[in-house]
Amino acid sequence: MTGLVEVPVAARPSSAPARIRRRVLLLGALAGAALAALSVTALTLGQMPMEASVAVRALFGLGDQGDVFVVQEFRAPRIAAALIAGAGLGVAGSLLQRLFRNPLASPDVMGITGGASFGSVVLLATGASASFIPLGALGGGLLAALLLGVFAWRSGLTVTRLVLVGLAVQAGLAAAVNLMVVRFPAELAGAALQWTTGSLYGRTWTEVGAAAVAGAVALAAAFVLHRRLAVLDLGDESAGALGINVSAARLQLLVTAIALASLAAALTGPVAFVALAVPHLVRFVAGPPTAATTALSCLVGAVLLLSSDLVVQHLLPVEGLPVGVVTATLGAPWLLVLMIRQSRPVNRSSV
Repeated sequence: MTGLVEVPVAARPSSAPARIRRRVLLLGALAGAALAALSVTALTLGQMPMEASVAVRALFGLGDQGDVFVVQEFRAPRIAAALIAGAGLGVAGSLLQRLFRNPLASPDVMGITGGASFGSVVLLATGASASFIPLGALGGGLLAALLLGVFAWRSGLTVTRLVLVGLAVQAGLAAAVNLMVVRFPAELAGAALQWTTGSLYGRTWTEVGAAAVAGAVALAAAFVLHRRLAVLDLGDESAGALGINVSAARLQLLVTAIALASLAAALTGPVAFVALAVPHLVRFVAGPPTAATTALSCLVGAVLLLSSDLVVQHLLPVEGLPVGVVTATLGAPWLLVLMIRQSRPVNRSSV
């Protein structure tokens, strides 16, 4: 029999994955363009306004030396800190929400950022170099995760218990930070104050460089472990049947998420909302989680934190506000809406 053979519908390759990939690539390109535009805008704005071409040339050490000094020593480190911290928070939130299968799981809700702030301030009190602050933040983040495990896991990690215990851990560690700030000598109190609300003010290349190296390692680990996370999405039994050591994989992913959140807190203090909101935004616009959407979470987190910092610096009438004020103002109603949605009883009449 000659002629065309019709391929059954079930056997035809679906174009849905291709459409999703194209959408994610387009969204990634848009986020990258927005990030570049926001970065150039941040370089040009301030008490010494500059044209975009002048600011970009100054970034590479060209042009007037006064412009070079302002851009390279004050504006560029602050922008780099926002990019590193935002990217780390976005990916950390994405990992935690998938790992716990809980839309409320984020470093700020679980107390990890509070622990990282506590570790940073403790290390600052010892007079350690700024390059070692990320180590203190990581230790504090791990301490917060340990406290969360001790108090929350014993009765099962329900949504309500996770939020309540996480907020309690966050509040307790924040109180400890405030106590240390009050007891610090005057020259240390100002440096430690950023870890009470979250701020990008006064970042230096030493701090940014140390966090960038550690953050690059943690981000690389997140992408290397993504295949295991994708298998864990199938459920513990299925993951075990496929040869995954579920406990070890969960621990590796949890430590990676804690490291990313802690490094962000080492630069900015406890910035709220970013890690909680970014995974929801990415799922809404890009669809199911993949390695590509994890990369998109990295970009969206950086865009969100940098744009919030621009709002704080140039749009609000009060000068000197930390970026955490804007993110917390947005984050409080977002958290409330999520909690209401999670606590709403399921309608089983149609089941």
